[in-house]
Amino acid sequence: MTDAASPVRVDSWLWAVRVYKTRSAATTACRAGHVRIGGDRAKAAQLVRPGDEVRVRIAGFDRILVVRQTIVKRVSAPLAALAAEDKTPPPPPRELTAFVPVRDRGAGRPTKRERRDIDRLRGRSADD
Repeated sequence: MTDAASPVRVDSWLWAVRVYKTRSAATTACRAGHVRIGGDRAKAAQLVRPGDEVRVRIAGFDRILVVRQTIVKRVSAPLAALAAEDKTPPPPPRELTAFVPVRDRGAGRPTKRERRDIDRLRGRSADD
């Protein structure tokens, strides 16, 4: 752990607060443009200070983290949670949709009966 006010590399900080499992994964995310500091793309060696807003794109969603304190080494999860404030909005609620049947991959060509059921579900008539 460093002094709470001294700046540290963004890739090291993301690894230390457990956003990424490895520092190399954090570095790769920075190179790919998935990490932004204050709205600008961040290089792996860019420094973060307390108060900076870090946006990280993981699995298609943005996580918004505010740096509370800078740490370099990976610490326990409770200490890591104190180093970053998570301002990520909750994910949108999943819409309740009608049951969508799924055929197993590699199940082969549908039988005549299955094809008729599929057509009926898609709203097609037998004449289409």
